[in-house]
Amino acid sequence: MKTLVLANQKGGVGKSAVATLLAHYFRKLGQRVLAIDLDHQGNFSDPLRKSQRAAVVEAPASALLTQANPIIPAADFVLVAADRDLSGLERQPSLHNDFANHLRGFLKALDERFDVCLIDTNPNPDIRMIAALVSADCVLSPIQLNQEALDGVHALLNHPRVGVRKIKTMLNPKLHLIGLLPVMVEATPFQRENFLQLVQKFHPILIPYGPKPGQYASMPRRSAVAEAQAEGLVLWEMKKTAARDTWREIEVAVAVIAKAVLAGPPAQTTPMTPINGADHGPVVG
Repeated sequence: MKTLVLANQKGGVGKSAVATLLAHYFRKLGQRVLAIDLDHQGNFSDPLRKSQRAAVVEAPASALLTQANPIIPAADFVLVAADRDLSGLERQPSLHNDFANHLRGFLKALDERFDVCLIDTNPNPDIRMIAALVSADCVLSPIQLNQEALDGVHALLNHPRVGVRKIKTMLNPKLHLIGLLPVMVEATPFQRENFLQLVQKFHPILIPYGPKPGQYASMPRRSAVAEAQAEGLVLWEMKKTAARDTWREIEVAVAVIAKAVLAGPPAQTTPMTPINGADHGPVVG
């Protein structure tokens, strides 16, 4: 089982919508999917519940950290839904190691049951994010194209407690950053300028989908995505022309992320596509 964590230390960036799209897409590929919502707001849980496609575990997500081996339904698409008790776990520091170990043991026990596990995390750098990252194979960070989000990339990588680099070095050497995924992208001069800044500063951790410079995965702001989330619908199955057009726009991004998850980490160094004709050399994977 490959475990993907969706993480961003800023809320409201569309992270749960990306998680939902990926969950349905992996099922479309025939993968057995385990969905875990560690954000007490439940924005990953709600659309999956409404879709009625995932079997819901009786035990809530907090139980994955506070107890060992909750009973899992015999299904190929399973949801462990968020609950309010998740927000109180950070206030129990003496149990943090136990929380992380319980989640790791739970995932290990299900390694042969599922092909993919998707974990949506809360935007706060607390024990829930740590527990997810120390047991994950890879991490994806959806971000918006605004200055606050761009500044937050540093925290994602270098936070002294939950930064990807520290987790990889100290606790989980197998952790692989798939990359940054710009979401809610709009064709405005402001966002174009921010996207240029993102490419200039962080091109090694953007997600290329083609051989040409600037071909990086992203998702536009479209009302059909929000509608699918609100109503528990699968975007590419919606009858509205706008929904089908939206899926055609974002399918390449979803597909390249899914491929990266299933393929596992790249070699230790990954050559980057030259930008503006300049070869910036290999990037550590």
